[in-house]
Amino acid sequence: MTKEIRVKNIKIGGKNPLVLIAGPCVIENEKHAMDHAKAIKEICEKEAVPFIFKASYDKANRSSIKSYRGPGIDEGMEILARIKKDLDLPILSDVHCRTEIGKLKDVLDIIQIPALLCRQTDFIIEVAKAAKIVNIKKGQFLAPWDIKNVIEKVESAGNKNIIVTERGTTFGYNNLVSDLRSLQILRESGYPVIYDATHSVQLPGGEGDASSGERRFVPGLSRAAVAMGCDGLFLEVHRDPDKAPCDGPNMITPKTLEKLLKDVKKIDRITKC
Repeated sequence: MTKEIRVKNIKIGGKNPLVLIAGPCVIENEKHAMDHAKAIKEICEKEAVPFIFKASYDKANRSSIKSYRGPGIDEGMEILARIKKDLDLPILSDVHCRTEIGKLKDVLDIIQIPALLCRQTDFIIEVAKAAKIVNIKKGQFLAPWDIKNVIEKVESAGNKNIIVTERGTTFGYNNLVSDLRSLQILRESGYPVIYDATHSVQLPGGEGDASSGERRFVPGLSRAAVAMGCDGLFLEVHRDPDKAPCDGPNMITPKTLEKLLKDVKKIDRITKC
């Protein structure tokens, strides 16, 4: 059994029900982010699934210099702060630069270490010092047992409020694969484990100057991950994924989300009996 991590009134890990971390890949504008947060919250309240809103203020790891990155930290934090206050939701976002940590630590309930930065020791320690809770995205290049080294870096800063997220493993060029054994291995760390189903079907750089993806596999992989006993799902959700400025091919719609939550709740109850 994993350690229980608390964010506001949500308990992650242990024998607690499955948690959802969800939202669009990136903040497009305030209305878009707020509308998506409201829509996902309504679905989660209907299905009684604890919900943490996620959206990025800056996607600094895009394939191309021409790719949309987001509104930036100042406008992005204002938007996320309003969503947090108006909708009474915990907020998660990723940080890519040590100089930005001070501007976001009072807004974000969970600070996420991006997969591509999960070996950057000084960066990780600075995040750990500032964050209430740290979500470590396991790098696509890491074996699941290597995550213990990243965890030790966070713990060295005195922070033991840790979540680990699996987001697929590099499988040749421009491709990821999910080894669901990883979820069990990661849980042996003692910390809650989240399965990022939408990034796990990403095809990094698959379109040359942008990533592609295979969203049709998201529901099946999500169900399998919950059957393996993960503590939560991470799903990027967009009302019109094909028109999203980034990560559209691997995002799902709110309609797909609602049906998927009905399915995974049943599986989660069985695995936690």
